Amino acid sequence: MNFIFISPHFPRTYWNFCDRLKRNGVNVLGIGDAAYDSLDGNVRDALTEYYYVPNMEVYEDMYRAVAFFASKYGRIDWIESNNEYWLEQDARLRTDFNVKTGIKSDQILFFKSKAAMKTKYELGGIPTARGHKVVDEADTAAFISEVGYPVIAKPENGVGAADTYTIHTEEELKNFFATKPDEAYVCEEFITGDICSYDAISDADGNPLFESMTVWPPSIADIVNKDLDLAYYTHKDVPESLRILGRKAIKAFGAFNRFVHLEFFRLTKPKKHLGEIGDFVALEVNMRPAGGYTPDMMNFAHSVDVYQIWADMVTKGRRFVPEPEKEYFCAYASRKDGKHYVHTHEEILERYGNVMMMCERMPEMMVRTMGNQMYTVRLEEEQQVLEFIHFVHEQC
Repeated sequence: MNFIFISPHFPRTYWNFCDRLKRNGVNVLGIGDAAYDSLDGNVRDALTEYYYVPNMEVYEDMYRAVAFFASKYGRIDWIESNNEYWLEQDARLRTDFNVKTGIKSDQILFFKSKAAMKTKYELGGIPTARGHKVVDEADTAAFISEVGYPVIAKPENGVGAADTYTIHTEEELKNFFATKPDEAYVCEEFITGDICSYDAISDADGNPLFESMTVWPPSIADIVNKDLDLAYYTHKDVPESLRILGRKAIKAFGAFNRFVHLEFFRLTKPKKHLGEIGDFVALEVNMRPAGGYTPDMMNFAHSVDVYQIWADMVTKGRRFVPEPEKEYFCAYASRKDGKHYVHTHEEILERYGNVMMMCERMPEMMVRTMGNQMYTVRLEEEQQVLEFIHFVHEQC
């Protein structure tokens, strides 16, 4: 099997996907924008061969890299980055090289367009907020008259929480149209709730080989726009109601043979037509693993190896990693340079060192959301998670 893995060096732990594939006997062919000599030894060891492309935005150069591997190794069986940023390019390369696995260009709309996602949710019988594709101010005002203030306006085809607006008044609506970037937007009714993700690895029939839930902060946009500290955690359990909706979403979107990250609201306030407190309402789908080091947090929480589960899905279509004997909560909390915290770095290590799973500085490009210094711990109770987050984030 010939598997082309796009950008195997970023995020830092993604070499593990390549490593498990190689252990399963796969030719793992990397394409990336880092010079070969700069790659970490783990990345180099996990690859059969590597092709350097200085600017991966240039499609012709990416096409040339895939063509080189095809001419040398034969038919390409998989092309994947597991990265939202390259999702459309991955699909285009699969289409152009007639790769039989994975999402093609004619399917990508439903995975990238927030408006198109609504049709799939409806098909699957999955509750979701009412939405509206923004045309102009009058048209949007008419939508708001139906659902009421506040509303959320966000890029129709965006990654993350950049350029997202919460609109409470007519004046703020006018400001949105005066300041928004020149791109397509969607407007949705406001949902009050926690953000929980259903994370899964699906097989060729859309059945989950692995399932997990992570609890996220109420607004990643606030983390970015208000320069707040980030904390989130992987739960030891998956509520049955979320499990049902997550499985429905995989089938509705045709998200087969993939690692998926599906976001839901868990209502903290009843919402007419959508549900009561504790019910789950679909937010959006992401056809890749959760960001940052969250796959590693899933490993710590569930005492498994999601990289191996994913590689076994690719090569054997089944899960061979055993079910865990014990499960935990795994929590991430980070700090940003320049802020004054009550507890020192040394105090954090002294108090949580025996349960610390990861502790490191984050890459500069991830600092706005993920912070400068991160701490990841494994704990047995949810209350311990909340106490840990408070200890790390408490400011003078």
